[in-house]
This record gives sequence, C-alpha cells and structure tokens, in this order.
Amino acid sequence: MALGWLLWGAALLLGLHVLMELSPAVNFVVRVGFYYLLCIVGSVLTAPVCVLVNGGRTVKNMRIIKAVVKTFKYFFGLRFEVKGLENFEVEGPAIIVSNHQSTLDMMGLMEVLPDDCVQVAKKELMYTGTVGLVIYLGGVIFINRKSTSSAKMVMAEVAKTMVTDNVKVWVYPEGTRNCTGDLLPFKKGAFHIAVQAQVPVIPVVYSSFTTFYNPKKSLFTSGKIKVEVLPPIETKGLTSDDVADLTDRCFHIMRETLFRLSGRPGEVKDSS
Repeated sequence: MALGWLLWGAALLLGLHVLMELSPAVNFVVRVGFYYLLCIVGSVLTAPVCVLVNGGRTVKNMRIIKAVVKTFKYFFGLRFEVKGLENFEVEGPAIIVSNHQSTLDMMGLMEVLPDDCVQVAKKELMYTGTVGLVIYLGGVIFINRKSTSSAKMVMAEVAKTMVTDNVKVWVYPEGTRNCTGDLLPFKKGAFHIAVQAQVPVIPVVYSSFTTFYNPKKSLFTSGKIKVEVLPPIETKGLTSDDVADLTDRCFHIMRETLFRLSGRPGEVKDSS
C-alpha cells in the first residue's frame, strides 16, 4: 500500500515537472504558489520564535525574519549582487527609499535590510493570516492608503517615532508594485518625513525583474538581481518648499541607476 502511494506521488511529481517544462503558464502558477506556501510556512515557524525571543512586537524581530526569508532565494535559483552596503552606515535615523516591482521584493528587501529598520506597508497586509502576524511582530508600520488624512497622520507619527526610537524607515515611494522595468512617479510622503525630521534619504535600487519574472508573460525562472545602495542625500537645512525638488532629484538618480543596473543605460536619455 505504501509503495503504491509512493509510485503515485512520484508519477504526479514527474507529470507536474513535465507540464512545467512544456507550459510557461503552469510553471509560473506552480512557482508563485510555492513562493506563497514558503511565506506561510516561514511565518508559522517564525512568529512563535519572535514572541519567545523578543517578547512581542519589536523591530528586533526583523533579524529573525530576515534570516528565514534569505533562504527563499535558493528555492528559485535567484542570486543577488549587492553593492554599496556601507552607505547604510549613517549615524542616527534615515529614510530608505527603493523601487517596488512585485511580491518577490520581500526577498530583495531582506537581502540588504540594515538593523533597526522598519518598513511602511499598506494596512491590508496586516490581515493576511500568519504572514500579517509576523510582519506585525517585525514592527512594520501600516498605513491606510485609501484615507489621505489617516495616511498623513501615520506618516507624521512615523517621523516622530523614527527620531525617538533612532530607527531607519524603509518606504516604497512609488506607492504600488510596478513590474514594467521603469519607475512610477514618486509620492512625496517619504520626502516630507525626511525634511521634517532633517534626516538623510538613502536610495536603494534593484535591477529590473522583467528578464526572469513577468506575470503578463507567465514568466518566472531563475535569475540575477543587482542591488545598489546609493550614497545618502542630506536634508539638513531643507524646508517643505524643497520637498518637490528633493523628490525629483531622488527619482532621477534612482531611475538612471535602475536602467544602468538593468543593462539599459541609454534609455534614460531616450525617455527623458
């Protein structure tokens, strides 16, 4: 009986492998489904460890979460080439901004996440079961993107908390996922916080995922991701009148870096 089940299981796995090789759509669905399964299993295992080690919700739990998520890349054949980590070594708080491409960004985030750094995320993520629980335990700050007044209140609180607790805050200024290989216009919230708190902005750029991950083409294969942490942009002496210029400056620096890392440096001039 046991041998029969083993044979059926082996046949099923073999058939699934053949389908994945023959059909990009099947390959995409299976790999994405496995990624979500890893997230669920990882969160189930990590949440109690966070509570036992650190007693509950704290940014210190990000070290535990980071250690678990950094193993995910091996399941998908992803490699990270990281440059500029020394630029995180600033005294005191800072705002970190990066491009936001897909649900796979979590792997890229944990690959370079500095200590004492919290993320700003949409409120809906808090209700994603054990995954929501573990990111809550990691100190993630949730905002309601549908309510402008609520978001502004939270961002003001973020500025205060950042200075009081001496932490860095990671924000995706595009505001939503964007897997086009380019950047969406930046929202100014993160830059208002940086100016209000007079802390530096540290841009982080990930090369385009489109060569190995593209939902529109049902593409999900192995690949290499280049990551570059750029030098901090100082905000001391800036006022709210300078936020627009600061936002534009950061956008253009990050866009140029994105195209360079993605092997398309000439496209910056062509599309400007």
